[in-house]
Amino acid sequence: MTGEGVPQDDLELAELLTPPPGGTGAPGRTLRYGPHPSQVIDVYGPGEPRVALLHGGFWREAYDRTHLAPFAHALAGRGTTVALVEYRRVGGGGGWPATPDDVTAALRALPGTGGITLAGHSAGGHLALWAAAREDGGGRVRRTVAVAPVADLARAHALRLSAGAVAELLGGRTDALLPLADPLALPRPPAPVLLVHGTADGQVPQALSESYADRHGARLVRLPDVGHYAPFTPGTPACSWLLSELGAVPGDGSVPVSRA
Repeated sequence: MTGEGVPQDDLELAELLTPPPGGTGAPGRTLRYGPHPSQVIDVYGPGEPRVALLHGGFWREAYDRTHLAPFAHALAGRGTTVALVEYRRVGGGGGWPATPDDVTAALRALPGTGGITLAGHSAGGHLALWAAAREDGGGRVRRTVAVAPVADLARAHALRLSAGAVAELLGGRTDALLPLADPLALPRPPAPVLLVHGTADGQVPQALSESYADRHGARLVRLPDVGHYAPFTPGTPACSWLLSELGAVPGDGSVPVSRA
């Protein structure tokens, strides 16, 4: 709890959703990889994308890519071209398998042939880890960075995170689909995986990242006193650190981290 009893995640979310001074900055181009309105990719920066970014929101239609647009714009400003991927979500034509099918299709539709970092936040972190395990993306994924990911889907379901979001994603067929959808149950991805989790995250417990790191040998970076949203909010120390981690140009901010 911070700020007169307001949970830290609430404060961080409000800051994330506050429009930055001067606006977000429009993408340089938008690509379509299917006929559905959500099957689009916003590209920030010139040339081939070097980072493919998947947003969170517990796979629900109410949350889209726009809240990560300031981060994508900031990363492009540091010299790294970013593909901000939209996908069909629960309540808007998504669910299983439409949502992961879109991630696969989007990665394969990325322009260029160079290697990419696949990054995702929260539910997008789950999708990134899932795609990495399946080697989706035409062999271009050289690294996966999952921030506050729903990395242990079975445990997230047992905890009923976000009022049963996992059951919604899987259409109630959890017993049948969890072995196919849970990154913890899938093979270890062939490319390196970095997990990033704030120790004050009240939306996705860091224990889910710890389970994944223990099972698959992934590197885990803990951000002390950071909640669920700050890593993607430009201007925060956590975001400066993440921009530096993902970007081609070293950043000017850092936060102390502990590694496991």
